Amino acid sequence: MQARSLADRIRHALMFEVIALTLFIPIFTYFLGFSITSMGVVGIVSSIVATLWNFIYNIVYDKVVYRLRGKLDKTLKDRILHALLFEFGLLFLLIPFISWYLKITLLDALIMDIWIVAYYLFFAFLFNLAYDRVFRSNPRVSSENSVSVQAAE
Repeated sequence: MQARSLADRIRHALMFEVIALTLFIPIFTYFLGFSITSMGVVGIVSSIVATLWNFIYNIVYDKVVYRLRGKLDKTLKDRILHALLFEFGLLFLLIPFISWYLKITLLDALIMDIWIVAYYLFFAFLFNLAYDRVFRSNPRVSSENSVSVQAAE
């Protein structure tokens, strides 16, 4: 299996965020009754915060794991803890903003954020399934190209 290129990872991240927000804003506007502008701000701010939190959290988490174990190998238990701590951290970061911006209680913001997490979980599964089918990594092509280039030399 061949790892995806940096360009492919950038395309994936941008497509994910654009499509997710394009769907999130009208869906959550309709079901929650807030203005499209309000849901747009919540969606975009949440996306930016989640991206920055993901970047920072993974660096810190890996440093802690390495400091405790001297290696970065992660067990299934580590992966579950990683995911749970990430989501709780994101809730901690987003709930006050959502509550303040939409002028709702912290409990209402928590409930809304749980729905947002559920949406992104469902969306991520479907998006990645489709993305992997449309943009397949084909290691045979690159190895065939390198063989033909070597033969031509």
